[in-house]
Amino acid sequence: MRSLSAALEMVGRTDTGMVRDHNEDSIYFEPDLGLVILADGMGGYNAGEVASGIATQVTAEVMRAQMMATPPHIKTAGSMWPIAHEMLLLSIDRANAMIYQTALEHPQCSGMGTTLIAGLFYNNHLAIAHVGDSRAYRLRGDDFEQLSKDHSFLQEQIDAGLLSEEEARNAPYKNLVTRAVGIAGAVQTELREYQVEPGDVYLFCSDGLSDMLQDETMSQLIKLFIDNLPHACDILLEQANAEGGRDNISAILVKVTRDYSVEVGIWNKFTGWFGSSS
Repeated sequence: MRSLSAALEMVGRTDTGMVRDHNEDSIYFEPDLGLVILADGMGGYNAGEVASGIATQVTAEVMRAQMMATPPHIKTAGSMWPIAHEMLLLSIDRANAMIYQTALEHPQCSGMGTTLIAGLFYNNHLAIAHVGDSRAYRLRGDDFEQLSKDHSFLQEQIDAGLLSEEEARNAPYKNLVTRAVGIAGAVQTELREYQVEPGDVYLFCSDGLSDMLQDETMSQLIKLFIDNLPHACDILLEQANAEGGRDNISAILVKVTRDYSVEVGIWNKFTGWFGSSS
């Protein structure tokens, strides 16, 4: 069976930026599984780096284990989407518990946390789970759209009509998140679901990219280098650094090259190990 790597091209980059002395972002992507994870840590004594590293590692491990154990009769989008959502929620819950427990056991990590955004591509769909202000975008044709909605004080001000989008770009408190993974015993994860089409390009990024570059700039750069995804990713980070690079910068790009319905996907490969469906 072919894996999703035949349908999904994935590249990712992370950079310390021009101001910070270490990188508290962490990224993970696995084309075979259709899985993307990006985390932007926070906390003193490099604890943010610990938090984001735990977040990506635990989320990936738990997702992989669940996908391996998916029973063979899960074959249609109608039955798969709640399973996909449950897997993402459980994985992030486990990551939250691990970060929170680590912080309790190690005083130097007290108060650490991280944003997290995870994408699972399956059966011509994309499930996105996120906590905090790391983002997901979609480029479809000429349309560039933000798919996630920030969990931030600034977004709440925009939603309340107290700030315009333009005013928000220059607000001094733009990095205050209202949700994070690992700062409490429980986490509230937002889930969204999208139909995917061949030719789509998805961008997952930390606020170190989206704060430095306007959506129009990111869209233009991706369009310009859409046939060279590694270069497109490099250019995004280079341009963010050129604009000041005030934070760590991370980006993962995913291009959908063809249909990846379940019949030709990794789910069939995994569930085949447990026997064929009737």
